[in-house]
Formats: sequence, structure tokens, C-alpha cells
Amino acid sequence: MKKKINIFLISTVFVTLVATLLIAVAIFRNMYKEQVLSEMRTYAALISSLSTSAAELEEQYTEDVAGLRVTLIDETGEVVYDSDVSGTLENHADREEVKEAEAEGEGWTIRYSDSLDSEMYYYAVELEDGSILRISREEASIWGIFTNTLKGIFGVGLIMLLVCLILSRQITAGIVSPIERMASNIDSAGTEGIYEELVPFVMTIRKQHEDILKSAKMRQEFTANVSHELKTPLTSISGYAELIETGIAGEKEIRHFAHEIHRSAQRLLTLINDIIQLSELDAGQMDISATDVDLYAAASACVESVSLNAKKQGIRIRCVGQPVTIRGDKNMIDELVYNLCDNAIRYNRPDGSVTVTVGERAGRAMLSVKDTGIGIPEESQERVFERFYCVDKSRSKNTGGTGLGLAIVKHIVAQHHAQIELESKVGVGTEITVWFDKAL
Repeated sequence: MKKKINIFLISTVFVTLVATLLIAVAIFRNMYKEQVLSEMRTYAALISSLSTSAAELEEQYTEDVAGLRVTLIDETGEVVYDSDVSGTLENHADREEVKEAEAEGEGWTIRYSDSLDSEMYYYAVELEDGSILRISREEASIWGIFTNTLKGIFGVGLIMLLVCLILSRQITAGIVSPIERMASNIDSAGTEGIYEELVPFVMTIRKQHEDILKSAKMRQEFTANVSHELKTPLTSISGYAELIETGIAGEKEIRHFAHEIHRSAQRLLTLINDIIQLSELDAGQMDISATDVDLYAAASACVESVSLNAKKQGIRIRCVGQPVTIRGDKNMIDELVYNLCDNAIRYNRPDGSVTVTVGERAGRAMLSVKDTGIGIPEESQERVFERFYCVDKSRSKNTGGTGLGLAIVKHIVAQHHAQIELESKVGVGTEITVWFDKAL
């Protein structure tokens, strides 16, 4: 990065110098051209006032005047006098400056002279007798002056390049240093010494870093919890099977052990299914088959399926409300309602109740599952959607809970871009509400 910034700064300076030089050349040449033209006009006026014939010109200007070439051209374009050429010259009637002088009284141009073999400035003025007095000057003299100036310009440019090389290193260090310090202290809480424009970028990186660490910690805890949760029923199965294998247990005990083995195996299957489903949701491998889903019909069907289990535990469950259609995955919606109802039954009290409400409020579809159970302490309400988190672990084990139901609910809610709310009071009960967008 430093190298790129240095190259960019030096290249910018170089391009700027070259552009400045070219502009200076154009301006200088134009200014000098105007100056030369003014001088030639002055000399022409002076010469025309003193000399009006070839003889007079030859007599008075036997030597160059200020490096000027003086030419007298008659009305037909024939050269009657030239201060630099003694022989006969071709007709000058077609010369641009001569034609312009005949038309407008004066004229000028810059062109190559075959007779003098050099670029020339020409200025012509019409005299009172109709003849043309032309003053010319070599352009080489102009470039000679400018060449001397160029030496100074190139010298200054070289010095500027060297200065810029030194300054670019210092500027680059000044630009990059805060970024390097930021990279070295990305986990620091403060933003001192960081460019103001980079603060949102830094905060985003820090947040992502924190999320990565949190995710890694959650995965580690998840692995530990899975191992522990799997170990408990497996230990029970192994123990009961060993007692049966030794022949110590009688027929009555065998039936009891078989029941416990069956119960532990069911818990294993439930746990494994929940883990698989949660992993698929995590990895985004579960495809959402979006269809129009009648939320009230899904809730009613779920209530009917769990009513027998609720009745066994002395829990009354009912579904109330009105039909409302959402856009979502039917299987996932069924799973969400089932997990909410299952939790409401599992953590209820004897002779308690569960009310499932479906309806429309403020233009959105609403699903509410309210129970009269043990409730959730305020300090635990933010954690109940974490994997394997249980407010009452002993109750979860006794009722066969895995601690993954609400984690699955949270994922399904996120997949459907819905929102979830929880209200709970210890000893009174819990209400979980999910808000969906209605189907168009």
C-alpha cells in the first residue's frame, strides 16, 4: 500500500509538472509572439516614416536592424529590396502577409522561409504609394531565449520531484500509520487515533469479530451440551441392558427396565432429530417451499395433535381466532406451532391451560401461544432461545425436553423474516407471540 501511494503521489507530481510546462510553453510562446509582433509593427512604422524607396532602404539599412530582415515589395508583388538576400527573389504577391496587408493595411504570419532556410515571423504594412514594407524575424531567436528558460524550469522541476519524493514518504507514513495501529489493535474498545471516516468500518469489523468469537463459543458449548445430553440416556440404556443381561432382574423388573430403555431411546431419537433439524437450519440446507399457509388451520391441526398428550398431563388446550393467510413453508410453520405448544404443555402446572390465538393486528398476521405454567425468570428470558438452555433442567429431563425447541423456533422465525416476542412472569405463565407478514 505504501509503495502504491508513493508511486501515485510522484506520478501525480510528474504529470502536474509536465502539464504545467506544456501550458507555460503555450502561454510563453503566445506572449512572445505578441511582443515580437508589437516590436515589428513599431519598427515598420519607424522605417516607413524614414524610408520609402529601395535606394533609401539600401542606403540606411546595409546592416541588420535588431536582427530584422527588411523587404520592400511593389504593387505587382515584385521584390525591389531585401536586406538579407542580394539576388533576385520570386514574386511575393501570393504571400499571406502581403495579401492581408493589401486587403486590410497590415498583415502577419509565421512560416518557413526557403531563401533563409528557417522559420520566420513576417509583418507587412501597406505604404502610401501602394507598395508593401515587410519586416521579418527568425523564430529561432525566440526558441533560443526559451531554451535558456527551459533549463531553469527543468532544474526547478527536478528539485520539486526530489522534495515530493521525500514528502510523499512522510505523507504516506502519516496516512498508513493510523491504519496499521488500527489493525494491530482491532479488539481495542476506543477509536482514538483512527480516521473519523474509518470509525464505522472499524466498528463493523469489531462487531463481526465479536460475533465470530461468540459463534465459536456457542459451537463449543453446543458440542459439550450435545455430548452431555446424549450421554445421559445412553448411560441409562447401557445400565438397564446390563442388568437384564446378567439375569439378576426378574420378569417384573425386566418390564420396568424395558420401559426405561424405550423411554431413553425415544429421548435419544427426539434429541438427534432436533439436532439434525437445527444443524440444517444453521447451514441453510432446509429449502423453503413458500406457499400460502392458513395460519389458523395449521394452529388448529397442531392443537388437535397434542391434545391427547395435554389431557394426560391434566392440561386444557384450545385454539381461538380467525383464518389469516401467510406466505411460508408449511412444514416449518407446523414445526414452529408444535414446538411452542409442546413447551407450553411441558412447563405448565397441573390443571393448567394453553391458549393458541391466531388473528390479524395492525395489518400483520399474529400467532400467540399463552400458558398458565411456571413462567420464566426475567434474567433468563433473553436466554431461553439458546440451545440446551433450560430454566428448570430437572423438569426438562422428567418431561423429555431437549432444550432445543425454542432454538428451532427462533431459526424458523428468522427464515420467514418474522418477529418473536416473549412475555412471562414466574408462577403466572408465559406468552410467546410471532408476527408474520400477510400473504399478498
